[in-house]
Amino acid sequence: MLGAIGLDEAHETAYRALVAVGAADVPDLALRLAHAEYETERILRRLERHGLAAQSSARPGRWVAAPPGIALGALLAQQRHELEKAELTAARLVEEYRAQAVETAVHDLVEVVTGAAAVTQRFLQIQLGATEEVCALVTDSPVAVSGTDNVAEPQAVSRGVGYRVVIEREVLALPRGLIELSAAIRRDEQVRLVDRVPTKMVIADRSLALVPLTSRSAEPAALVVHASGLLESLSGLFEAVWRQALPLRLGEDGQVYENSPDGPDAVDLGILSLLLAGLTDASVAKQLDLGLRTVQRRVKRLMELAGVTTRLQLGWHAFERGWVSR
Repeated sequence: MLGAIGLDEAHETAYRALVAVGAADVPDLALRLAHAEYETERILRRLERHGLAAQSSARPGRWVAAPPGIALGALLAQQRHELEKAELTAARLVEEYRAQAVETAVHDLVEVVTGAAAVTQRFLQIQLGATEEVCALVTDSPVAVSGTDNVAEPQAVSRGVGYRVVIEREVLALPRGLIELSAAIRRDEQVRLVDRVPTKMVIADRSLALVPLTSRSAEPAALVVHASGLLESLSGLFEAVWRQALPLRLGEDGQVYENSPDGPDAVDLGILSLLLAGLTDASVAKQLDLGLRTVQRRVKRLMELAGVTTRLQLGWHAFERGWVSR
């Protein structure tokens, strides 16, 4: 827990032990930690450098724990100061980048990334940099990163980033296709199915896209497309494929099923019922054990399905379509 301020598990354990007893000699603390005495003393020296421990002036060889409220408070304040400086630096770099990009040349709007390692890195970076939504078209032949290796996806979802993914039917035949698909749906990603997608691609926040290049070369390559008319076209292509695709859902038996594109799933119906009963988004999220942003995303999707712009209209539409009973 204290790794953010530079302490590894061994040093944190030692500090906790010293706090528990208040003060201890090296042999006693070594016995508690199951370490050699020289190793325990080395750990104490590092705690001393961090201001978390000190040698007793009254009893040589005895170590005293610094009060956590004071010692840790000072370290955390220093860490916050360093983070604030980093944020200011990042903000200045963003401004410099924007200033340089005012008259960006056409070739700067598209960059070519070559090599499996470089393509993998950019693929993960684009997802980790997303703040709102990632949209993806997925085929059965990944260029550099398989679904199992895409560690950025669950990390982004855990930060509240929404995922809309369209897969082609051949993905279901892959050895781990259904396993990866089930995991994505359990993370509350929206997944749809088509017979074949026109191209692989991933778009983050409608501001950056990665499109793999197909070639006869054995070396993978991809285009990174920045905000431009080309990116708008790619976003439009995704939306067109998304509208035609069939939603997928995870059944109670753990199997993946195709939904009718015209209706909500069981979770959607639960959210609708609670909202119509007068509960707030936060109360609905707590009641159904969902994240608040998950509830809000699903309500937004229901409004898109219903073709309405307000929640009042959504309630009326839900009754008219028979999604909920009167």
